[in-house]
Amino acid sequence: MATSIAAAVEEQGAATQEIVRNVSQASTGTGAVTVNIAGVAGAAEETGAAASQVLAAASELSRQSEHLAAEVGRFLAGVRAA
Repeated sequence: MATSIAAAVEEQGAATQEIVRNVSQASTGTGAVTVNIAGVAGAAEETGAAASQVLAAASELSRQSEHLAAEVGRFLAGVRAA
């Protein structure tokens, strides 16, 4: 009887150790996921900033294009009048 109790206690100890290992692995995995999510959030923020810069550059290019078109129009009008 004592032998079977000792064996059962030993099995419970082994099962407990396995649970501890699994919890530790899950914790490590959760940490890795957290790091990855933070990386994705940072990349998304950088992408948003880059998109804002592209929008600003495109707006400036549009403004300059309109100015150039007006200048070309005035130049051509002057050439026609001459």
